[in-house]
Amino acid sequence: MFGKDVELDNPAFVCPTAQIYGAVQIAEGASIWPYVVIRSEANEVEIGEKTNIQDFVMIHIGLSHGTYIGNYCSITHHCTLHGCRIGDNCLIGINSTIMDGCVIGNNCIIAGHTFLKEGTVIPDNSIVAGAPGKVIREKNSKIPNRTNAIWYYENALGYAMGDHRRVSNPEVLKDIEHFGTSE
Repeated sequence: MFGKDVELDNPAFVCPTAQIYGAVQIAEGASIWPYVVIRSEANEVEIGEKTNIQDFVMIHIGLSHGTYIGNYCSITHHCTLHGCRIGDNCLIGINSTIMDGCVIGNNCIIAGHTFLKEGTVIPDNSIVAGAPGKVIREKNSKIPNRTNAIWYYENALGYAMGDHRRVSNPEVLKDIEHFGTSE
């Protein structure tokens, strides 16, 4: 179900069970998976190109912050994003929570079950874990994170066509692998 202010710019797949309301922009090639909830009564939510928002993710805005997610990101199952900014090529691990005013740089991995408290700033190329989350290592994760996002993009194209096994096709897998090694 969608509110009247939702803007879709040719996403790859939006599951019919998603609930999306308010000023929400979803870019080309993005995918929204089962039971996602996105609400933006004030401020805005922007989801970048070929970014995937996986099952049971909740995205909301803060009182003074919108939520902005870059290109080629994977927001994995059961995450909560609340009034934060996430750079390009990031992977946010299962069941993580990112709170108001947080800024995550490009090419980062946020480990599963991480909690980032309000106002946390994470530099580019970081791996973060814990509650509260802290940088545990520096590593440019652009290629693996983009490859994961492209896998979800290809999977989303399949789901949009009713082909729930598209990514088991050796040719599709070859294309995904080629993408990962060509960047």
